[in-house]
Amino acid sequence: MEPVATPSDFAQDFGYKVAMKILLIEDDREAADYLKKAFSEAGHTTHLAADGETGFALADSGDYDVFVIDRMLPRRDGLSVIAELRERGNETPALILSALGEVDDRVTGLRAGGDDYLTKPYAFSELLARVEVLNRRAGSKEVETLYRVGDLELDRLSHTVRRAGQEIVLQPREFRLLEYLMRHAGQVVTRTMLLENVWDYHFDPQTNVIDVHVSRLRGKIERGFDRPVLHTVRGAGYVLRAE
Repeated sequence: MEPVATPSDFAQDFGYKVAMKILLIEDDREAADYLKKAFSEAGHTTHLAADGETGFALADSGDYDVFVIDRMLPRRDGLSVIAELRERGNETPALILSALGEVDDRVTGLRAGGDDYLTKPYAFSELLARVEVLNRRAGSKEVETLYRVGDLELDRLSHTVRRAGQEIVLQPREFRLLEYLMRHAGQVVTRTMLLENVWDYHFDPQTNVIDVHVSRLRGKIERGFDRPVLHTVRGAGYVLRAE
């Protein structure tokens, strides 16, 4: 199934102020890749899961703004994923995608804990609008757009980084890396956490890609300043904190 719309055209026509982190659980690889590209062009980050068990594990352990979940999934259906998340106290907004569009189907989905229900086929413009609405309804998610650690600031809205008022230019991957570290300021962030949440890898590629990017980021946010903020915890990972 391929959504009806050209995502790049739509993204150029409409601007969105809040960059979201979306978990998409969809077993149709072509549709999943299409949606990830479309959300990216609209300014959002998307993590993918191709089955219900993997999707549940990511949803239960990750920090997402919105879930987009296909109803019919291998290993575990989407409704049971949502139902157990709700039982565990996870209130992240969830939009259900399904080819089942009868009233009873939609009611069942909403009663399972879904916040919205969109029937296939659909236009990407409508899907994006519904996801944006769910994120706005979450309330506090919109406010959490400015992160500070000491004199280091990251603004998700303007996509800028400053330290002591001085702007620091970062590459897109460096920005994502710093944003993740700042969202978990004061906590040790492991290599696995960075691979999954910044690089979208769910395996270790056995390269020094993390070390290289951390080194570059450290150079940009610490060069010319008196105090370090990005610290290496030997054998564990990294932690961002002000001394």
